[in-house]
Amino acid sequence: MSTGKILLGVLAGVAAGALIGVLFAPDKGTVTRKKIVKKGDAYADSLKEKFDEYMDTISEKIDDVRNEDYVEDLREKFNEFLESISDKVEDIKEDVSDFAEQKHSKSKESKKGFKTAPG
Repeated sequence: MSTGKILLGVLAGVAAGALIGVLFAPDKGTVTRKKIVKKGDAYADSLKEKFDEYMDTISEKIDDVRNEDYVEDLREKFNEFLESISDKVEDIKEDVSDFAEQKHSKSKESKKGFKTAPG
């Protein structure tokens, strides 16, 4: 299994665990949604930092073997990896935003239904 897949799997697991932890927290819906968005941004930032570190390490190794014949193949694979990680980060950000928007809409609907109920 490649290092990139392992790293991606670990990060996805951490993000899912944090999301589940926030969802089961005894906070109001608006507070929970804000936490989800903040956590999503924090994980995206953390992933970007790790990715930058990884990219720096790979760049150094590429510089060390620049005169080798397989550098071009390595670059292609690295660029594919970068695209894959970027796509995954964007997917995670969209999922977190969509989830927060859905919860926000449901919260508004619940409040609207509560206000219009006969009492």
